[in-house]
Amino acid sequence: MGVAIRVIPCLDVDAGRVVKGVNFEGLRDAGDPVELGKRYNAEGADEITFLDVTASTADRATTFEVVGKTAETVFIPLTVGGGVRTPEDVDRLLRTGADKASINTAAIARPEVINEIVERFGSQVLVLSVDAKRSETTASGFEVTTHGGKKSTGLDALDWVREASERGVGEILLNSIDADGTKAGFDLEMIRAVRAVTNVPLIASGGAGAPEHFPPAVEAGADAVLAASIFHFGEVSIGEVKDALRQAGHEVR
Repeated sequence: MGVAIRVIPCLDVDAGRVVKGVNFEGLRDAGDPVELGKRYNAEGADEITFLDVTASTADRATTFEVVGKTAETVFIPLTVGGGVRTPEDVDRLLRTGADKASINTAAIARPEVINEIVERFGSQVLVLSVDAKRSETTASGFEVTTHGGKKSTGLDALDWVREASERGVGEILLNSIDADGTKAGFDLEMIRAVRAVTNVPLIASGGAGAPEHFPPAVEAGADAVLAASIFHFGEVSIGEVKDALRQAGHEVR
């Protein structure tokens, strides 16, 4: 038996509320993160990912409060990202109740921070979030972006995944900016390309719209599948995704 495929709802949290937009724009309120977390726990989610999209540091305290409350009521791993820049940030999240921290922009700015976090807490606590999109300026045809796809970094996505893997990151959360919010299916080409350059567990994100979209992502190389709005607005349930994976011959918990 292989390792079970994980199904992970992602909560984009802004000042204590869950929001979701299309291609990172036009955010709409999807509810209370603690309540949604409880619901997903009950529905059989394997993990929950919180992305703090709050721009202001003043609202960070709200995020920590939400993480703490969710950790108290949910008994599956909790990954928190957004504003993670230093080992101290990771330490604070772990003390608040998170199981893993997700890093993005700060690692691009200073890749050594991956080594520092891994040396202090171990690979298993660190997820590298990669927001990638198609680009004619990189050798692989995929480029890393920041600010929800708005800012190009000029960094080749495959080179970046290779480097981060060598530095010891525990997981890669691969979010396709091209597919994000489209509900047309995962970016299979991108998943295959990234899978080919790393052995690190790979979480596929961006584009899920129906239960049948999930098995192809796993067949392309994903170890876990992540979605947001389709779960929040009740369009697709965790159970339906697991049924689709099971029927396609994949092991789920």
